[in-house]
Amino acid sequence: MAADPYSVLGVSRSASDKDIKSAYRTLAKELHPDRNKDNPDAAQRFSDATRAYDLLSDKDKRARFDRGEIDIDGNPTMGYGFGGGNGGPGGFGGQRGFRAEGFGGENVDIGDIFEGLFGGRTGGAGFGGRAGSGRARAAPKGANVQYRLRVSLPDAAVGADQRITLADGKTIDLKLPAGVEDGMQMRLSGKGEAGPGGNGDAIVTIQIDPHSHFRRDGDDIRLELPVTLDEALNGAKVKVPTVEGAVVMTVPEGSSSGRTLRLKGRGFKRKDGSRGDQLVTLGIELPESDADLARRLEGWRDTRQVRARLGV
Repeated sequence: MAADPYSVLGVSRSASDKDIKSAYRTLAKELHPDRNKDNPDAAQRFSDATRAYDLLSDKDKRARFDRGEIDIDGNPTMGYGFGGGNGGPGGFGGQRGFRAEGFGGENVDIGDIFEGLFGGRTGGAGFGGRAGSGRARAAPKGANVQYRLRVSLPDAAVGADQRITLADGKTIDLKLPAGVEDGMQMRLSGKGEAGPGGNGDAIVTIQIDPHSHFRRDGDDIRLELPVTLDEALNGAKVKVPTVEGAVVMTVPEGSSSGRTLRLKGRGFKRKDGSRGDQLVTLGIELPESDADLARRLEGWRDTRQVRARLGV
């Protein structure tokens, strides 16, 4: 993978969070494995873009990367010089408990770091004679694994738990976040492939399936509701489907087709704990052939100029 996440996403270092998100969503749609089944290069670029976005969308990680403290995978990039330091002759000279300020102000035990890198604590001058080795890198983690999770619109709206089966056959329950959107990705730490530095992650892309009668509009849900002529003319209480089951709604007397009524709090859950609404648009549905209705309306004409506002 390229060393620069900005280059991977095609944005400048001064790009805003919005610019970064927009660039990632464009690449994700273009390179998604489902759309490039015969193009392995696209799958790799998709994975690279996801890792770059994961770093740049995290303000702390982005700042540490910009300061040169970590690489694109989040691994430390601090070089370790030997000799002539504060540790006496031979640099750190066997000070096993030495702690340094680095990595964004975090205390780091240098002895622990080198124990992980070289397979044991170093003692004596110059870390066992490894002088001037410059930069040390942590062992790489295993590869990330991509998954696609199809979610129904009602489940997405209420944040219903989803069960997903991983490549190793294990199943886990995944809690959808409030405000989940189609194409959103969730990271499951340590659920990827094994590697020398530990397991990679599982990257789960959410796909919200279209619904037969509900349609998402931001945080709201839209529904077209058929009503009869007498319900619209005289008013009525009618059952209306919602993502959580049917409710009773009042159709006001004299309602026309196209009138939109609001069911508050029946839309998508938001991150702040509130919810959008369900917007119900009425449509008067006349019978194809009703002799009784025709007789009742015989001789009656509506003389209003209902198309005057259209200039005709």
